[in-house]
Amino acid sequence: GKHEYRKTLIGQQSARCMAGYVYSGAGWGESTTDIVFSGNAIISENGVQLNEAERFSFAEQIVVTEIDIDRLRALRTKNTSFTNYVDANQYTFIPVDFPEKETKILRTVNPKPFVPKPETANESFNEIFSIQVGGLAKRVMHTGIQRLIVGVSGGLDSTLALLVCVKTCDKLNIPRGNIIGVTMPGFGTTQRTYNNAVALMKELGVAIRTIDITKACIQHFDDIAHNPDIQDITYENTQARERTQILMDIANQCKGLVIGTGDLSELALGWATYNGDHISMYAVNVSIPKTLVRGLVAWIADTQLENRVREILKDILDTPISPELLPADEKQQITQATEEIVGPYELHDFFLYYLLRLGYSPSKIFFLAKIAFADTYEHNTILKWMKVFYKRFFTQQFKRSCLPDGPKVGSVNLSPRGDWRMPSDASYAMWMNELSDFHGF
Repeated sequence: GKHEYRKTLIGQQSARCMAGYVYSGAGWGESTTDIVFSGNAIISENGVQLNEAERFSFAEQIVVTEIDIDRLRALRTKNTSFTNYVDANQYTFIPVDFPEKETKILRTVNPKPFVPKPETANESFNEIFSIQVGGLAKRVMHTGIQRLIVGVSGGLDSTLALLVCVKTCDKLNIPRGNIIGVTMPGFGTTQRTYNNAVALMKELGVAIRTIDITKACIQHFDDIAHNPDIQDITYENTQARERTQILMDIANQCKGLVIGTGDLSELALGWATYNGDHISMYAVNVSIPKTLVRGLVAWIADTQLENRVREILKDILDTPISPELLPADEKQQITQATEEIVGPYELHDFFLYYLLRLGYSPSKIFFLAKIAFADTYEHNTILKWMKVFYKRFFTQQFKRSCLPDGPKVGSVNLSPRGDWRMPSDASYAMWMNELSDFHGF
């Protein structure tokens, strides 16, 4: 049992020191009078084992990997326990001469850094869901307000928010009927998403209200002299703000809390209508990135709910991501696919993780993305969406500066009251200039 004990010690020490730890033990050539030596060799970085030798091998071995100095430096800078108690000059990094030409690295790069690994997925998803539920439960208990109002569109984000509300009510012994699920079909709502929204609410036993917003929006177009045939940003945002107004007024009407549905990826990109779906009274998904939302809903479907609800959730998971603000086609198919407009969320979540968690430069993120998505995206495609990401991330900070409250779930968070303080008029020129160096590579 000493091997597992040793691995634990090495992992803990590398995590405590936020360092790379290289261990090499005696091998098979040593005397076996009383002891057999396994020839163990381990390389760990901040608690993560990167590579290990084959134990009890009679062949010569060399164990090689990379230690990511930028990662360790970023972690040490952000960790107050480390900076408060360690003299920064006492522990220095070994200087390394890096080759000017890119080389193939040996360590793997996870394309979905926010999503738990399969071996820890059940425990991690359970903890994430519990944090969301715990945050909302505390807010309910503190305010004494036991009615929850949530807009249910039939999409992933609103589905997760509704499931958090249901679990919270169950935990606090509040009837599920105290949850008012409001579906608000508009110009772009398809029969598929509408039916899924209604069926989900019915199966979960929450109160259902259906309010068609088309007449109200048409009246508003008339009031502001906007031609509804011009399907521009005014056309789209009118619907988002009308829905938010309805939810807020229902909350006033029944003395309830409006539960926000927007996720971390949307906040990073500013993919939310200012003073529309951007606003709520408590936002339970505010620190859950889109790639994690999908995995979390799938986990809830598989482990927390009965068969009929599971079937509905599976169809919601298979539905293209869309705000459904533009009319559907003749076959009632979604015409406005979010990822065709702003780019794939798996790419944006990857960029977001390495920018906020580790503070990597655009060139390093691009280098890692090419490895992580080698079988998925061309290099030019990655670069294209990186430019979109940086531009949107900087220009949309004003929306994040006035976010509603919501629980912090992971190590990346954009709350202006917590981990992320950024001026709304910060320039992204330096980041874009670095990316321009890759033009025509």
